[in-house]
Amino acid sequence: MSGIFDANNQDSALFIGGTRVSGQQVRSQNVMAAQSIANVIKTSLGPVGLDKMLVDDVGDVTISNDGATILQLLEVEHPAGKILVKLAQQQDTEVGDGTTSVVVIAAELLRRANELVKSHIHPATVIAGYRLACKEANRFIADQMAQK
Repeated sequence: MSGIFDANNQDSALFIGGTRVSGQQVRSQNVMAAQSIANVIKTSLGPVGLDKMLVDDVGDVTISNDGATILQLLEVEHPAGKILVKLAQQQDTEVGDGTTSVVVIAAELLRRANELVKSHIHPATVIAGYRLACKEANRFIADQMAQK
């Protein structure tokens, strides 16, 4: 126990019994959290989506197939999961629809990016590729889909 308070202890900033995690392990945990949240609401997507029954601590029951409602009622603890919930809230605020689609697409992009990093492609290269794809998608929408 006295080792916790030593100045030479590398994990001195951590709580007692904590461990430091970095690199690929953190990326995999973040992707797993995103995939878990996407899997919860994925089956409620579309016109034939299934309803979810959520029960809170008090015993109140909510039945919904709306992604925004489901995500709002989930008690997400993981930081990456919280980002997806905030992403869905922002989508609901700005557009009013597409919350489930946004979460499913974001989780899939994270999963595919993680696979690229596992294939020894540098994360900066993956990010650059995603930014280029975003620019190309915006240009296509402006050229082909927007009214002139």
